[in-house]
Order: sequence, then C-alpha cells, then structure tokens
Amino acid sequence: MQNKYLRTAGGWLLRGVTGFAMCVGITIVSSQSKQDNNSKAEKKVQRETPSVVPLLPSRPASSKSPKPSSSLKIDTVRSKPKSPKKDTTLNVRYELKYRIRESKARAIAEYVRSYIPVDRYSLKSPNLEYPISSLYFDSSHLHLCKETINKKTNRFKLRIRCYDDNPDTPCFVEIKRRLNSVIMKDRARLSKDVMGRVVQEMYVPPSLYKKDQKTLRQFQFYLRTLCARPVVLVKYKRQAFEGDSRNRVRVTFDRRLSYKTPDRPILEVDGPDWHEVPMDFVVLEIKFTNRYPLWLSDMAKVFDLKQTAMSKYVSTVKQSCSLGYCAPLYSVGM
Repeated sequence: MQNKYLRTAGGWLLRGVTGFAMCVGITIVSSQSKQDNNSKAEKKVQRETPSVVPLLPSRPASSKSPKPSSSLKIDTVRSKPKSPKKDTTLNVRYELKYRIRESKARAIAEYVRSYIPVDRYSLKSPNLEYPISSLYFDSSHLHLCKETINKKTNRFKLRIRCYDDNPDTPCFVEIKRRLNSVIMKDRARLSKDVMGRVVQEMYVPPSLYKKDQKTLRQFQFYLRTLCARPVVLVKYKRQAFEGDSRNRVRVTFDRRLSYKTPDRPILEVDGPDWHEVPMDFVVLEIKFTNRYPLWLSDMAKVFDLKQTAMSKYVSTVKQSCSLGYCAPLYSVGM
C-alpha cells in the first residue's frame, strides 16, 4: 500500500499498513522498529530522542555555534574557566568617576576591601600604590582634547602607557574609545626599545601577535590622520581593588597627578622636570563590565558620592597651557 504523510505539530506522520513513524529531520522512530530491535537499541533510542523535538535542521558536528552578540547580556553555560591572560584589563566596560576628599577615600577603600581584594599590582607596591605614566598624542590644534572638553559622546584618546623605568618590561599602545556610556580599550603590548620607531617611522614589529599588530596599525592610522604628535606625559599613583567574578568590578583611587611636555616620544616614571597638578581631591573610578552591583549602589548612598567628569589628560593640558609650557601652537578653551 502507498504510504501517505500527514503534517502534525510534532513533525510528519507517516501512515502505513504496519504502523507509523514520526520523522523529524533525519531522526525516525517507528513502532515496528521498536519491536524488532533488541532492548539495548530500544533504550538508546528512548534516551537520545526527546519527547518533543522541534523541527530544526541538523547541524554537522564539526560546525561551530554562532557567537552571541556583544550587546546582549547572556548568562553563559558554566564550563571550566580558561587560564587568565597576563593582561587582564577590562577592555569593554562602564566607567564612573568621582572627586572625593582624602579622608573619604580612605573610608571607601576599607569598605571596598570587604567586597573585593586588593589588585595584584597594588599588593606588590609600597603603600599599595603603583605608578602609571601615559604619553598622550594629539593634533597641533588639540582636536582630541577639545572633544573631551565639549563632551562629545563618541570620542577616543591615543596614548602609550608604562608602569616603570625598567627597559626590559613592556609598554602598551592604547586606543581608548567612548561610545556613549561604554568605554572600549584596544591595547597592544610593545617593547620599549622600539617605541620611538613605532611612532616616528610607523614600524610594526613582526614578532607581535596578530591582535596586537591590528591594534598598532589602527593606532598608527589615527596618528597619520590627525598628524598627531606627543603632547603631554602624565603620571600618577594608583591604588586598585578588583574582583574576579563574572561581572568584573574594579575600583581605583588615583593621587599625585603630574606631567611633562616632551618634544619627542619618551616614556618614564622617574626623572626630572615633572610638574605637579594641584589637587585637593582623590580621583575615584568605578569600572564594571555588566551590571552595577548592589553593594556599589549602597556605597554611593552611604558616602554621598556625586558623579563628575575628570580627565587627567585635559587637566594636565590645561595646566601646562596656563603655565606657558604647551607652546603657541596649542590653544585650549578654559
């Protein structure tokens, strides 16, 4: 007898003389085959075939699952965590800044310590503070600086950062972007001895990882487009706390801001000719990758924190121009 098919909510129903089969994709289960197969095969079919199977096309075992969109906040499947990379910077994050008194900074630090530990770099440093030195690049008209002053929602900064004067430790080329309220940072590890060639000759070391080469070429593209050059070398001390949960949180306290106005690409932490920026406050920064934690919300209420804008780059450029260090080419609206 010719078989006839009837489409149902569960799949295609195959009518025949001896029985029926439910067909979904390439999986077929029939009542006749259950009688013929031994008990071991029957148990395997029952175990592998769910009671309700959606009509979805089968995917070859070798194909990869599509990656979720970065804009979605998805609770991923728990799996064995991968070993953390040495550079654990929060590359995509939200960032809040506050200006607070020293006495309040110390109290907040004790509060934060009860929730997340001291950062590993702070633990290795005297007074739990480590130095950061960043060389900022901009056009002769300070295009990037003025975008920050004018609070442009989509903007970026170009800088090269180091943490000590040891010639054997790396520096980092960084493109820090702000897209509305989201901060994105591309970062490439670089040897200090080639930093001058990278900036002046657009040299790309072939030994870099492909990801670092891509970031470096993007950095150099911005340098060429803006005709950018070194504008100011900024230094400060940072005390940091960081959690290692899925929603990573980082809380930092920045103090003792100072700067130099170099005429060539240099990076250093110590040395002469640093000019201190008068500050009667500590810069508190809260960075998180997913959702604002409840304990941070409570902290903001307890300590009456008021969010404010604070750009170390803009502050040092304004200070250098007011003292006549930034040369006649530069002009910043103040």
